[in-house]
Amino acid sequence: MLSFESLGKQFINGEWRDGNSGKAMENINPYNDEILTSFIIADKSDVDLAYRAAEKAKEEWDKVNPYKKRDILEKAVSYIEAHEEEITDLIIDELGGTKLKAAFEIGLVKNMIKEAATFPLRMEGKILPSVEDGKENRLYRIPAGVVGVISPFNFPFFLSVKSVAPALGVGNGVVLKPHEHSPVTGGTLIGKIFEEAGVPKGLLNVVVTDIKEIGDTFVEHPIPRIISFTGSTKVGSYIGQLAVKNFKKPLLELGGNSAFIVMEDADLEYAVNAATFSRFTHQGQICMSANRILVHESIYSTFIDKYVQKAASLKTGDPRDPETVIGPVINDRQAQVLADIIETAIKEGANPLLRGKIKGRLVEPTILEVKDPETKLTQEELFGPLVCVIPFSTDEEAITIANNTPFGLSGAIHTANVERGVEISKKIHTGMIHVNDVTINDEPIVAFGGEKQSGLGRLNGEWSLEEFTTLKWISVNYGQRLFPY
Repeated sequence: MLSFESLGKQFINGEWRDGNSGKAMENINPYNDEILTSFIIADKSDVDLAYRAAEKAKEEWDKVNPYKKRDILEKAVSYIEAHEEEITDLIIDELGGTKLKAAFEIGLVKNMIKEAATFPLRMEGKILPSVEDGKENRLYRIPAGVVGVISPFNFPFFLSVKSVAPALGVGNGVVLKPHEHSPVTGGTLIGKIFEEAGVPKGLLNVVVTDIKEIGDTFVEHPIPRIISFTGSTKVGSYIGQLAVKNFKKPLLELGGNSAFIVMEDADLEYAVNAATFSRFTHQGQICMSANRILVHESIYSTFIDKYVQKAASLKTGDPRDPETVIGPVINDRQAQVLADIIETAIKEGANPLLRGKIKGRLVEPTILEVKDPETKLTQEELFGPLVCVIPFSTDEEAITIANNTPFGLSGAIHTANVERGVEISKKIHTGMIHVNDVTINDEPIVAFGGEKQSGLGRLNGEWSLEEFTTLKWISVNYGQRLFPY
């Protein structure tokens, strides 16, 4: 049985044990403050052991037949399916996610592992001609070696697996450091799944720790060749620079400030529903969430009336209540940050069309009308059930407003003219954008990633296979080369 108690240990070199720091870290339910479990966190020696175990186990993984590797990854999916109800409970209690959110996340995880299960059979190389007679050039696609994965708290089960499963699938060893607010669903749960699936001992390690304890060791350690980080742009920038300084490849999936654009010919009811989902799913704690709703001035009043009414109807409360749409934000600090943003924005001229109450970590929907798209509110990521709405008059103005941000992750455009939507999409500087859909999209075979300060690299499908491998050139001379001296 999967439980917080059984998963409240480090998973290093195939063993479930306490960390060497001797320091305890409580894992707390963000809704009711229940202590779910307590970890003895890892220290630098644990990180070192985890990386060395992954490096050693990779040698054993190299010898496993690709079809056997595929079978092991597929067993991970079967294990998840057999324990889906327990995993749902873990997500609800650790993250404050609703049952709907849990189902959504688990579905993403299963599809991601299914795609990664194909990778062992797709490690294709090439034979290329040579300028020299009697010689051939071989390009072998090989695992990078060991991958360090740092995951966030919002969709930790999926966003950890998004790197862990492909990295294992192409043959790497992995060390995973989950966020301190999601050590189980983003960490030890994944260790348990792949342990049960049959990966070699030590191939996947999970270290639950605090940055204050390990400093930069996780990134600077000499063994990992790739550091995959998902989280804030500020932290991602630091990690990326640290990785490059130590000659490691950074993969960065960072923050967003997505624009949801509603043209004058859009299906209003559908657009309202899509905009609501794009902002308020999992309390707005998703990097792809729509921060800015841009609405054509000819339909602005009608859209706003419907949008405010829809948002006001969303129930905020206990994530275990099936009628709850918005559960708690992850911690007190985040609730206070949102309260401060709302207060400051209103003082600076934003008009509160809907101002929800904030009770502890429960933050009700708030919609702020902003006439000046240059304000601070429109420039930052709003990681909560808070959104700003902005009117526009022309396609060009909508494009300018959408691009007026240092981020470039996702977006959406609603219009009756699909090709018009596509042409506008091409002019918006973002890694992903969706016509007549929501801003929150992730599919296992489609390139995922951002532009500008929203990240570096692309994941999913063939792009993950590319990112977590390297190419090795081996040439063979069947004759003898002629030398000039």
